[in-house]
Order: sequence, then C-alpha cells, then structure tokens
Amino acid sequence: MGLPLEHAVALDAHDSKLADVLRRLHVDVLIHTAGPFQGQDYSVARAAVEAGCHYIDLADGRQFVAGVGALSALASVRIGISSGARAPGLATVRGVFSYGGKRIRSWQDGAWVDAYGWLNLTRHRFPPPLGSRWLGSCDVPDLELFPERYPTVRTVTFQAGFASDLGHLVVWTLAGLVKAGILADMNTFASPLNRLSRWMEPIVSDKGGMFVKLEGEGKDGAPLRIDWNLIAEKNHGPHIPCGAAIALARKIGSGASLPRGAMPCVGLLTVDEFLEPLRDLSISEKVA
Repeated sequence: MGLPLEHAVALDAHDSKLADVLRRLHVDVLIHTAGPFQGQDYSVARAAVEAGCHYIDLADGRQFVAGVGALSALASVRIGISSGARAPGLATVRGVFSYGGKRIRSWQDGAWVDAYGWLNLTRHRFPPPLGSRWLGSCDVPDLELFPERYPTVRTVTFQAGFASDLGHLVVWTLAGLVKAGILADMNTFASPLNRLSRWMEPIVSDKGGMFVKLEGEGKDGAPLRIDWNLIAEKNHGPHIPCGAAIALARKIGSGASLPRGAMPCVGLLTVDEFLEPLRDLSISEKVA
C-alpha cells in the first residue's frame, strides 16, 4: 500500500539512498520541482528509474532537458517545461539569472547565431487586459528542441519579461553589465531582487501571459499566421508550469498508452489536455 492521499513527507533530493526511500514509500509518480535545473544532474531521475516509478519534472534548464535522452535505456516517462518569468521562488530566479548577459545559441534564418540572456530588448503587445510588456531573450529547452523536432523551421526565439517595466529594465541593465564584463554574473542580485519583487507585488499587475506565434505556409501553400495566447489573472500565472505535470500524471494513472524512454514532453499532451488541470484558475486561451 502507498501513502494515503494528502500525506506529506520530507525528502532530500541529494540523498544517495533516495531510490530506497522511494521504493519504501511505494511512489508511483515522482514530480521533481526543486530547481534551479541549470547545472543540475540527473540523480533524482536516476533514483526514480532505480525505484521503478515514473518521473516528471518542471525543468527549464536547456541542457538538462535536451540531454535527458541519455537516460532512455533506463527510464519510463519524463516531462520538462519552461517556467514563467515571474515565478516567485528564489531557485527559479537564480535559474533564469544564471544566463543573464551570457551567450545563447539561437536558431535564426536557418543558422545558429548568438543572442544574449535578458538582452535583445523588445516590446510586445499582448491581448487585453495585459497590453504592452518588455521582453528579453531567455535560454530555454525550446531553442534546442523545436529545430530538432521541426526540421523545416527557419527561426525559433524565446523571450520573457516581467509585469513591472522598471523591474524588467533593471534586469536588462544588469545583463548588459555582465555582457560588458563589469559583472561576473547576475546571481548576486537574485535574492535582493526576489525580496523586492515580493514587497512590490501589491502595486504590480496581477496579470501575466504567454504567446506562441507561428508564421509560414498552410497546407494550401498560402501564407499562414497563428497567434496563440494564454492570459493569467489574479496572480495565477505561476501555476501554469504545473499543468503539464498534472496532466501527464493523470494520463499515466489512467493507463493511457505512452512512449517509453527518457524524453522531453513534446508531443505527449494536446493543448486541451494541458489546460484541463488549469480550468478552475483565472487562465484563458486566446487564438487569433
């Protein structure tokens, strides 16, 4: 028998005996959320494999997600997801600050070129009620996975930003100082800026969102453009990365047929399956 529902137990991700603990607890599905995943190894995933349980994580580390296939001969199921830029946890802040001002390999016009973390400043207009937000370049798994999955794609970009224009421009400035060699990295500022963002939360917009913009040719050869947006209100945005993990865990529990091996989550869920766990939140989908 496994643990009863809603039973909590403390686990140490660095415990060399973690697999034994998982076996003793009769864990069926392990969801690993303890970032940052940038620079993290696969010890938790390996422990899950050794314990014979399914493994899912919320990793946003590009190398971590892209390299998980190395476990394919052992593992069962794995999922990785890019977190939202306004996630409240300090570990997430440290993760996204780790590449600020540093070189990022980006697929542009059919070739790999250099971008820089949290630079390449752009202004994007989201659907109401968000409006315009500043965005900067991020180093995420999508940049590696999409060119591999879609061989004909010419350009893949990923940018993120903050609800506070001032907050985003502070991050952009720090990234510029790193690129210029004045600062070694941005993580010195992760903790104080994280505290400051918490203090400012009551006066900052509680609305966030994401977009996926597709441009190319339709099946008829005519130009085609699709804008997919997800709008979150009432500070529900940080819950979005959990949607895929919940949906996939439910799918495993239902006995659905899924591919075996270690892999990113690309293609394992439909949009509707991903959104279903988020239906009770103030999150809406807009497609144009």
